[in-house]
Amino acid sequence: MHFFEIKTHRVGMTYDQPHFFILNKGLNSGKPLYNPCPNCFVVTTTTEEDKNTLFHLSIMLQIGGFFAYYLKGSVIPFIGINDCSKTLKHGLSLSAEVVKHIQIIKTLNQEQIRLTQMLSKIDQLKQAYIQSCFSQKKNEINT
Repeated sequence: MHFFEIKTHRVGMTYDQPHFFILNKGLNSGKPLYNPCPNCFVVTTTTEEDKNTLFHLSIMLQIGGFFAYYLKGSVIPFIGINDCSKTLKHGLSLSAEVVKHIQIIKTLNQEQIRLTQMLSKIDQLKQAYIQSCFSQKKNEINT
């Protein structure tokens, strides 16, 4: 069984246990984060494996719109801590089916990160190429 505790994150707090953060304000409420932000919950677990499972379960629930059902507020939507916890517990209750899907989501996230890094490198290459083209033209004009 996966044990977790969810609390409101306070800026400046550090955590010894394996943990991750969940955004609680805005249309991306429920989105898991590795780094804290002012409007987030912290989810602490007893093991690194539980943390990874819950993190990827949170991704699945957020992308699937399961947190959006609980959004409140007319100007800045937010999710309450109890609703967030209830959604995570419900997702864990389906754990036999979910474990297989979590592995697929982990793989897809790794591929997404790899492709994002590749796109960043292509942008850098494009910028360097354009700068070198204009540097050559500038040198030809000055000589």
